[in-house]
Amino acid sequence: MKVLVLGSGAREHALAWRLRQDPGVTAVVCAPGNPGMAALGRCVPVDIANPAAMLSLAEQEGVDLTVVGPEAALDAGAADVFHAHGRPIVGPPKRAAQLEASKAFAKQFMDRHGIPTARFVVCDDLPSALSAVAGDRFGFPVVVKADGLAAGKGVVIAGTRADAEQAIRAAMEERQFGEAGRRLVIEECLTGPEVSFFALADGRRAIALGTAQDHKRIFDGDRGPNTGGMGAFAPSPLLDARLSAQVMSDIVQKVIAAMAREESPYHGFLYVSLMLTPAGPRVIEFNVRFGDPEAQVVLPLLDGSFGSLLLAAAQGALTGSELAAPSRCAVGVVMASAGYPASADSGRVIDGLEAAAAQEGILVFHAGTRRQNGQLVTTGGRVLTVVGQGPTFERAMDRAYAAVRLIRFEGMQYRRDIGAKAIHVDAN
Repeated sequence: MKVLVLGSGAREHALAWRLRQDPGVTAVVCAPGNPGMAALGRCVPVDIANPAAMLSLAEQEGVDLTVVGPEAALDAGAADVFHAHGRPIVGPPKRAAQLEASKAFAKQFMDRHGIPTARFVVCDDLPSALSAVAGDRFGFPVVVKADGLAAGKGVVIAGTRADAEQAIRAAMEERQFGEAGRRLVIEECLTGPEVSFFALADGRRAIALGTAQDHKRIFDGDRGPNTGGMGAFAPSPLLDARLSAQVMSDIVQKVIAAMAREESPYHGFLYVSLMLTPAGPRVIEFNVRFGDPEAQVVLPLLDGSFGSLLLAAAQGALTGSELAAPSRCAVGVVMASAGYPASADSGRVIDGLEAAAAQEGILVFHAGTRRQNGQLVTTGGRVLTVVGQGPTFERAMDRAYAAVRLIRFEGMQYRRDIGAKAIHVDAN
C-alpha cells in the first residue's frame, strides 16, 4: 500500500513514522512534509488549503490511501473532493469538519443529539456576548470561545466579569483571532481533570484508538498562556475500561450515528476533549483529526496493521474487536522556540538531535524545522517533540528528559513536568 500523508508538523511526522512500521505499507509520500519526514518518504510541495491540488497529487502519485493531518485541509473540503473522485481518504467531509471549525456548530450539534457538554450560548454580536456575562447565568469563572479555528488559542477562561468583557472585546472588536472571533460561544466552566480520547470511524461505526493528557500552558504547573500544546502522555490513567466504554457509547457512537442521519457520514479520526466532571464525562470540544502533541504519544503505543485499519475506515469497512490496551507508556516533551506562543524565533541551529534519537526508547518528531546551508534550523514556535517510551510513566519520563537534555538550540524552552500527573495518579 502506498500512502500520502498531508501536513508538515510533528503529528504528521508521527503518522508517517507509524505507517512505515507497517509491513503492508510499501511507501509513504509526505506533502509538504518536513526534514524528519524526509527520512521516511519523499516530500513534495502541495497547498493544504487547495483540495483540487491535493487530489491531483494523490492521482499523480498513484496512492492507495490519503491521510489528512491538519484540520485546515478538511475545513477546505478535501474529503468531499476525494470522495467525489472515488479516492480513499481518512478524514470527514466539510460539514462534519464543522465539529472543529465552528464551536457554535459543535455545541448546537451536541445539544440536538443529547451529547453531554457544558451549558452555553452562541453570541453573534457584542451586545449579546456582553449580556451573557453580565448576570449569573453561568457564574465565574466563565469560558469565552472564538467560534472559528484559532490554532488552539481561541479560548479564554475568565475569572471575573471584567476579564470576560475584556476577552469578548478583544475577540469581537480588536479581532484578536481574526474572523474566528466574529462569533463567540460563552459557556459554563466545567471542573475536573481533562483527558483526550481518540477514535477512528468508518461512517457507521467507530473503534477506540487510545487516550492521552495534553499540557496546554507554556510553563510548569499549568501556568502562563495557552499554547498549541507543550507535551502529552499516554495512555491516561484516569480513563479505565468502564469510563472508556461510557465515552464510546454516550459520545463517540452518538456523533457517528447522528452524522450518518444528517447525511454527513464521518470517516476518520475523532478527537474528543473531555472534562471528567463529578457528574460524568463532558465534551469540552471536538477535533476532526489526530491531536498534536497527542498523536506523538498515542501512535507509538498502537500495535497491529495501522495502514490496513486506516484503509478500512476510509472504505467504510471497520470490523473486528477494539484494539488491545497499550502495554507500555509514552511521554512526549515539546521543545519550543524563544518567544512562543506570542511570537516565534527562527533560524537557530539545532544540535544533538542524532545523539538524542539514538537513546533507548526515544523517538524525535519534527515540527518547526528546515534545512538551511546543510544545517537543521528552527522555524516556527514548536520545533520538536521528544517522546520517551517505557514500561512505566516514570521510566518513560526519565528517558524523554534525558534525550531532551542532549538537544540544543538558542532560546529553546520546554516544560519540565510532562508526565508528572500520570506518576502522581499511579502513586495513588
